[in-house]
Amino acid sequence: MKVRIIAIIFGLIICGLGIYAICNVDTNNVGVGRALLLPDKSQSHYENILASPPLPDQIDFCGETVPLHLYWVKEGLDRELIIQCYQHSRTLLTLKRSTRFLPVIEKILREENVPEDLKYLCIAESNLENVVSPAKAAGFWQFMEATGKHYGLEINEHVDERYHLEKATRAACKYLQKLKNQFGSWALAAAAYNMGENGLSRNMKDQQVNNYWDLFLNQETSRYVNRCVAYKLIFENQDFYNIRISANEFYKPIDYKEVVIKKSIDDLRKYCTENNILYRQLKELNPWLRSTKLPVSGHKTYTLKVPVN
Repeated sequence: MKVRIIAIIFGLIICGLGIYAICNVDTNNVGVGRALLLPDKSQSHYENILASPPLPDQIDFCGETVPLHLYWVKEGLDRELIIQCYQHSRTLLTLKRSTRFLPVIEKILREENVPEDLKYLCIAESNLENVVSPAKAAGFWQFMEATGKHYGLEINEHVDERYHLEKATRAACKYLQKLKNQFGSWALAAAAYNMGENGLSRNMKDQQVNNYWDLFLNQETSRYVNRCVAYKLIFENQDFYNIRISANEFYKPIDYKEVVIKKSIDDLRKYCTENNILYRQLKELNPWLRSTKLPVSGHKTYTLKVPVN
């Protein structure tokens, strides 16, 4: 009983000391902590800008009109544009990378006779990075392994051409052209690229709808084309959307020369040392090299990009 009474008295003393300390805090010397607990009364408002980025009255994707008169299309595009405009770090880095990679992509799109707007599909897929999705899609164009192989890409433990920008772009062009011929529009082709041909065909059959914008699809595919259109708006109207990147802040293309490899390279690191190349430079220029060696069989050849200097 005595122990319990002593414990209670001790607790009351501690509480009293705490209350005394709080009541005698010098609010003029709290520093940063004071700003977190008590707003500065001299500040009339929180200085941040939240504004809805304007939508155009009309826009097309791959030459096809986007039906902004439908509220779900307009609000869907509004959502994607807000996300890309306020997702500053990702959008900024994608814009900076664009000057290095988009000229390569645009040239191939023209050569393959497909709309240049499809470059925004590539941006929506990867933000111009060699990323790998949870489903194991890889590269700028996010090819699954089976689809990549079907369209001529070599994929094994040493070489993965999903990471070869030029070859993967040509494969994507062939795949998208096939999807356009199959489904009848570029919007539906993009949807099939995102969710798969079978899934799109099943939804079109079940809903008896043959227009992408009228289909009820999973959230990712429903947002997909609007995301591409949002990137188109930002990239093609940078002044209007107040993009502040000076010319020297964009990433420049990397100079390189090409070397044809006809024989196996057992150790790429040794190859680099012998040819006065940094191994890092070789890997940066040739991300499709997936191991430390490059086996060459039969009459096959590979073309390596190597730094000019």
